[in-house]
Amino acid sequence: QVQVVESGGGLVQAGGSLRLSCAVSGRTFSRSAMAWFRQAPGKEREFVAATAWNGGNTVYAESVKGRFTISRDSAKNTVYLQMNTLKPEDTAVYYCAEGPVVAGTWEDYAYWGQGTQVTVSS
Repeated sequence: QVQVVESGGGLVQAGGSLRLSCAVSGRTFSRSAMAWFRQAPGKEREFVAATAWNGGNTVYAESVKGRFTISRDSAKNTVYLQMNTLKPEDTAVYYCAEGPVVAGTWEDYAYWGQGTQVTVSS
């Protein structure tokens, strides 16, 4: 059973930074990509960023491009999301997901964490 566990959320002022971590454990037949999504109250789950475990492909949502950076440490089976220049509209529950390919839709990811809250105050 694949387990995905996020950490690192919290409260930060606008303009500040946070780094989220996502630890993946358990057996998987196709650990090829990891992604971050977020969901604000009353809104649909939104793609944020994704990367391949082999580092071959990384994509970002336009809303976070230039501010967020996704990276991975394969030795630790951990993916990170460095979030800089945070804005109040970045406030959401952030989810980490594992799937077979780098994709921007949540249906493409099979395993999900429980989410971590990020709140950006103005």
